[in-house]
Amino acid sequence: MATWKTRGLRGSTLEELVNRTNEKYRENRLCLVQKVPTPITPITIDKASRHITLAYFDQKSTVDYIGLAQGVPVCFDAKECATDTFSLANIHEHQVTFMREFEAQDGVAFFLLYYSHKDRFFYLRLKKLLVFWERMNTGGRKSFRFEELEQDYELFPRAGLFVPYLDMMKKDLESREKEQ
Repeated sequence: MATWKTRGLRGSTLEELVNRTNEKYRENRLCLVQKVPTPITPITIDKASRHITLAYFDQKSTVDYIGLAQGVPVCFDAKECATDTFSLANIHEHQVTFMREFEAQDGVAFFLLYYSHKDRFFYLRLKKLLVFWERMNTGGRKSFRFEELEQDYELFPRAGLFVPYLDMMKKDLESREKEQ
């Protein structure tokens, strides 16, 4: 079992922005996507603040979000990065396996990346992530650089949509149709 010890608000900025975007999409009936809770067993609770300070993960989580967008099954993980290099250690084998299986069932799987030091958001297609993943598994880099991202999959916040991933999901689906 993995142990979780409080590490501040790591990833909370992106998560909050994605949650607000999902609320807006739901209100506009564009998609219904929800945060997947990570099951934990609390070990130590600070009685004064009522915060969990030590816990064990009950099981490996798969993705951060799952749902439907215009009838298309969707799952994605949200990751924050504070440097130009994203370590693939932040993505786990069981997540990649789940996402591959999800896409084999005609779903769309992707990563939302937030480069906090640049204040820039990207939609990372599973197909592109698998290029980096394969490179790592064949002895290459265990990370990818900001410059290696598909720059035409950058997300630009607008009109209450902080992380407007549906635009890029549509682009992703259109590129799949062209490839077939």
